[in-house]
Amino acid sequence: MKIVLQRVKEATVTNDSIKHSIGQGYCLLVGLGRDSTEADIDVLAKKIVNARLFSDDEGKMNLSLLDIGGQILSISQFTLYADVRKGNRPGFTKSMPPEQAEQYFDKFNDVLRSYGVEVLTGEFGTDMLVDISNDGPVTIIYESQDGKVI
Repeated sequence: MKIVLQRVKEATVTNDSIKHSIGQGYCLLVGLGRDSTEADIDVLAKKIVNARLFSDDEGKMNLSLLDIGGQILSISQFTLYADVRKGNRPGFTKSMPPEQAEQYFDKFNDVLRSYGVEVLTGEFGTDMLVDISNDGPVTIIYESQDGKVI
């Protein structure tokens, strides 16, 4: 499982049927690979909600999303598993099949919510416009395999 986390002042996702916006928090681009497990979901959700990426009164990144009452905009992003080794067109055989990926994506967001975080999402499997006001900029890549952060 791969997640690109961006600390944001605000973020919005829109398409023909949705428009979801958050204020301060994280925009997560969530990639699920064929070998992603439910243990990966649990370990990365815990790691993300407890990550100390917000500034305290002294300007040090010392506060978590939970500490500041931040929100999450979570976007499914199968292209994080693109294979670009051959040619110019990426392959996506390492991505989890869509039916299973949607279930895992929903479960991941439910686990985030279980920590008391407000989580809004894009619409799985559709083209969307994601507008991110990256704060910092702070961008961190999280990966897990077999329930261990790598």
